Amino acid sequence: MAKIEIYTKFLCPFCTRAKKLLETKGVAFEEIDISAGGPRRGEMLDRSGGRQTVPQIFIDGAHVGGCDDLLALDRAGRLDPMLGA
Repeated sequence: MAKIEIYTKFLCPFCTRAKKLLETKGVAFEEIDISAGGPRRGEMLDRSGGRQTVPQIFIDGAHVGGCDDLLALDRAGRLDPMLGA
């Protein structure tokens, strides 16, 4: 199973949608809440190439992008192989 990390903020509808998709796939993920900022926000910025929006999603260390990117991968049939599902 792939290692999935998702940077989120409290009450973010895009974060909720991305997490819901991952949950329907039956995969575990690490949620990193950056609502209060701090060093984890800086980590997200470094890893995502400066993208400031949430969610920012990583699968096995590779930056996937945000919610729309995750949904596009799923529609194209490319998400399941990445997840190992």
